[in-house]
Amino acid sequence: MTFLELVNDVLIRLREPVVSTYSETTYSTLIGKFINDSKRQVEDAFSWNCLGQTVTITTSSGTYQYALTGAGQKFQVLDAINATSNIGLTNTTFVDMNRKQNFSTIMTGIPSEYTFEGVDASYNTKVTLYPRPDGVYSIMFALSIPQAILTADSTVILVPDVVVAQGAYARALVERGEDGGLSSSEAYTLFRSMLSDYIALEGSRYPENQEFIAQ
Repeated sequence: MTFLELVNDVLIRLREPVVSTYSETTYSTLIGKFINDSKRQVEDAFSWNCLGQTVTITTSSGTYQYALTGAGQKFQVLDAINATSNIGLTNTTFVDMNRKQNFSTIMTGIPSEYTFEGVDASYNTKVTLYPRPDGVYSIMFALSIPQAILTADSTVILVPDVVVAQGAYARALVERGEDGGLSSSEAYTLFRSMLSDYIALEGSRYPENQEFIAQ
């Protein structure tokens, strides 16, 4: 569904008139806010395949900090590899990386470890590599990056639209109070059930989501 279709879907559930643009009325604008809130909750609940993106860093000799352009700050890391050297990168702790970068002799060579450290001027997360690159390497981060806030009527939502619509409907019921239909608690319980079902369906396609590792 598009953003506008989602807004109208929720309005119909509330027995309200549909609109031609999401900001046509104050109430449809509020529903748009609820849709974005619900979208964010659904995105945060699982590393959805539809949100997968690869951000590639091309290193230069001696430079060990890079921004993950376009990744922002709210993402999940699925994998990180040094495609030039055909090795996986290990996500080390900030403390470990800080000491390696500042104690004794700094190692240069093939990057094999990384940690996240701060943001750049565009608020994209920065990554620190170790050993410090001694040349040009292609470092690839497979990430699950949330979709930008929906603001255009024609934008198609990426995560399951029916789940987002149900979450927005539950929020709208809380705001307006009970009106003889579903209670807000019933609607939210249905939303949680739908979200769980979609996560189980998506997870069944990926072996890594079917493993349990005791901590």
